[in-house]
Amino acid sequence: MANLDAMSSVETPANQALSQDDQLPGIYLFLKIVEYLILAASIGTVILLFVLGEDRLRIYAAVFTSLFIFLFLTNGQLRQNYQKSAVESKLAQHSELYNYMYTPETDAFSSKASLQLSRKKALKYSMELIEDYKKTRDNSRNIYYVSQIATIILSGVTPILVLLERLDSGSGWLKWLPVLFPALASIVTSIVTSFPFQETWIAANKTVELLEAEQEKFILGITPAYRCYDINDPTQRQQMAKKAIENFISQVNNIHLKQLQQGGSEQLETEKKEENKSASPVA
Repeated sequence: MANLDAMSSVETPANQALSQDDQLPGIYLFLKIVEYLILAASIGTVILLFVLGEDRLRIYAAVFTSLFIFLFLTNGQLRQNYQKSAVESKLAQHSELYNYMYTPETDAFSSKASLQLSRKKALKYSMELIEDYKKTRDNSRNIYYVSQIATIILSGVTPILVLLERLDSGSGWLKWLPVLFPALASIVTSIVTSFPFQETWIAANKTVELLEAEQEKFILGITPAYRCYDINDPTQRQQMAKKAIENFISQVNNIHLKQLQQGGSEQLETEKKEENKSASPVA
């Protein structure tokens, strides 16, 4: 237990880079808040200028607008510099992680620290894929549901609008609604049929479940590919732990690549069906 506590407290450059990858500098966040405040002040000053029409407000509006443009450009440059340094930090982290994986087995403390760092990086990689697929799943599902509801509403309202147009022929804009709503329903239906939102949602949800299940197997070590805690020899246990990390990364990549290949094949099949429909002669 003491070894685990000491291992978790190890601070290496790679550990620091791993923990600071997603943290924006404080000065950037502060300037971003100031930028939003100045933007709000600029908009408020412009509104007051149109309402009151005082010349003094013109000066305030010009000053606030100039400050907003300056902060906008400054924050953009700061974010660009931060992203560049973050990429360099990740490259250094990956290089150091490669060296840690080949720590001599005689140095037990360094070996445990390197294994912890490698497991942390592997789990972070899988979590990034899971979050990305979750975002794809949620977006595709929401678009599919909203488009289906919109199609039902637009199609159901059309007969009512036709009846209203016949009862009240005096309103010119009412005559266009029975034509506009079916056109919108047709556009929404075409978008849904052209882009496989439902298939993308189902496939992404399946991939999320597979990745989460594989991650739990790796964390708990409940399969032979990830089980190393029941080995008595420390050297063999460390080698098996490294092999478990390799197996986990390979399995995660296989799940990810399989999903990409399925998505590409489904897109090709959809394109072929559309080409066949367009090429078929009209009876």
